[in-house]
Amino acid sequence: MELTPDRVAAERDWIVDRTDTVVPIINDVREDLGEVFETDVAHVTESQYEREVDVVFADGDLAVNVAAMVAILRELDVENDYPGFIVDEILGRELAATIAGTQPLRTLGEATFHYADVHVHGPEGENAGVDDLEAALAAGFQERIPGWTWTERESPFTLE
Repeated sequence: MELTPDRVAAERDWIVDRTDTVVPIINDVREDLGEVFETDVAHVTESQYEREVDVVFADGDLAVNVAAMVAILRELDVENDYPGFIVDEILGRELAATIAGTQPLRTLGEATFHYADVHVHGPEGENAGVDDLEAALAAGFQERIPGWTWTERESPFTLE
């Protein structure tokens, strides 16, 4: 695989083209986890998601890494799927973490990927990596976008 600026832009466009699939996954995950943690979590709009995609791809070093993982997952398919299960999990987890950012969001992105991945299944005939890709995009971007109460307050551990 060769990554050029044009290829990175094409992968970014593919991510934006999946807005109508990824945003509902984000909102489903936020609703489910909000119930589990007994908190209200704001829904994400399509425009919030697309703006955050632009933020990720405005950082060239981040963009090339995200584009590479997206490209691999889009193409990844393993006959009978199970033997490739670990590869798409590793790539999906790492993509979610990379998009989410620094700690603690990075680890939360990884954990959220596994939750989302259990609930996301592509149509018959779709490459095995695509549903992991969609779960990773949802997990990573939902961490970046405000809406969780704990991220909207000052930490009680901030030292002055």
